[in-house]
Amino acid sequence: MADLIQNQLLQARGDMSAQLQLMWETVKAPLIVPLLKLGVIVCLSMSLMLFCERVYMGIVIVLVKMFWKKPEKRYNWEPLPDSIDDIEMGGSNKFPHVLIQIPMFNEREVYKVSIGAACNLSWPADRMVIQVLDDSTDPVIKDMVELECQRWASKGLNIVYQIRENRVGYKAGALKEGLKRDYVKHCEYVAIFDADFRPETDYLRRAIPFLMHNSDIALVQARWRFVNANECLMTRMQEMSLDYHFKVEQEVGSSTHAFFGFNGTAGVWRIAAIDEAGGWKDRTTVEDMDLAVRASLRGWKFVYLGDLQVKSELPSTFKAFRFQQHRWSCGPANLFRKMVMEIVRNKNVRFWKKVYVIYSFFLVRKITAHMVTFFFYCVILPLTILVPEVEVPIWGSVYIPSVITILNSVGTPRSIHLLFYWILFENVMSLHRTKATLIGLFEAGRVNEWVVTEKLGDSQKNKANPKDKSTSSVKTAMRKARSKILDRMNFLELIVGVFLFTIGCYDFLYGRWSYYVYFFLQSITFFIVGFGYVGTII
Repeated sequence: MADLIQNQLLQARGDMSAQLQLMWETVKAPLIVPLLKLGVIVCLSMSLMLFCERVYMGIVIVLVKMFWKKPEKRYNWEPLPDSIDDIEMGGSNKFPHVLIQIPMFNEREVYKVSIGAACNLSWPADRMVIQVLDDSTDPVIKDMVELECQRWASKGLNIVYQIRENRVGYKAGALKEGLKRDYVKHCEYVAIFDADFRPETDYLRRAIPFLMHNSDIALVQARWRFVNANECLMTRMQEMSLDYHFKVEQEVGSSTHAFFGFNGTAGVWRIAAIDEAGGWKDRTTVEDMDLAVRASLRGWKFVYLGDLQVKSELPSTFKAFRFQQHRWSCGPANLFRKMVMEIVRNKNVRFWKKVYVIYSFFLVRKITAHMVTFFFYCVILPLTILVPEVEVPIWGSVYIPSVITILNSVGTPRSIHLLFYWILFENVMSLHRTKATLIGLFEAGRVNEWVVTEKLGDSQKNKANPKDKSTSSVKTAMRKARSKILDRMNFLELIVGVFLFTIGCYDFLYGRWSYYVYFFLQSITFFIVGFGYVGTII
């Protein structure tokens, strides 16, 4: 009797498997195969777009380094007086009035260093106004920042502590409100530094002359230098991505079209250009890029100075990094949606500059780059393992990605040995960035989400010393932040990890191309991020 029941169960299971197999075969030929082939074509097209963009910028950056003149030679530039005696004897008249804006929000760890760096700039005190725009909600931190401003004011610095009744417009609102104050009406230029940025003392002396002697220049942007890049593998990989952005993308845009996206900090603006472009707007989470595009459409030029570096801090926790990447991915996509037709209809700039802004700056770098990384390598390529009728050519799955990866590494040659880890980590982050990009394009729920990036300040400097108490307290704080399992888990990453692991197993058993090595390694990276251990392992 038991054998009869067991045989019936096996027969039922066999019938169910046969029915599922029949259903799959019925749907696969007319529906799955054509859709997957279309997906392969779309992804290969996007890969070619990204490949051509990277090769183009690689060629241009080589030409710039070999043949282009430095910005000091391309534009009018004259040094300002160096002698203090010259300044005191009336030489300060040669220095224009400059406003320094430092927007803050609950910056307990870094407010002292940022205010101190601004106050130590080599510029006549009577020609500089330092404006601390504090939107903090913590009254204790507000009192601390105000006392620090008063301390510097007692030394003769013209520093003002400015607060608002609300945080309308977030950073853009604070900067806009700051420019309205009567005590800054005489200022010609404004330098902006986020709370973790520390300019060198000669920053203004090197940047301002470009604006003084070239009436068509609106912005001078400095390069970011990361003080905590060696903190962990995650910060090293962030450095790799951002170094490429500054050393290649910004340099190419500045040299060829005198345009690039303002990075929101470590830049000096001509206030007249800000006013002419319509001022700061808070319609997206990338108010800096919004202003840059609008000013460019008015005919203003931008200059990037790669050898002028400002110290800053990379996000040290994965949570902070995710919030930052959401804002940096969602904002540009939403801005593209809002401005694409305005760019097309604009009559103040050349045709090729409009092509550069729409195609290269927005479409390829801000949209296509995120989507092709996730959809091609984490969705389409794995699905082709289940559908052998659809093949991805080897040049599309191996050769082109390899060239793109190598070109991306030129910005940080010291980290070229980390390329393998960087690829896996970037593929995981592409899921988060793709989701944010789609939210921006379709203006979904989190389109205007603004979370200030958490900064840990100088407490990270002493991590090499295990006896340091501040380091211990930072590590303890990090452990507490990871204490709740559900809070640290990222379920989308876990789902993709399971999917890739399953595909890897299938490819190991039945596949032809041995992609299972990649699928297994990529799934492990998704699991690490999904379970929230990226801070301890990466």
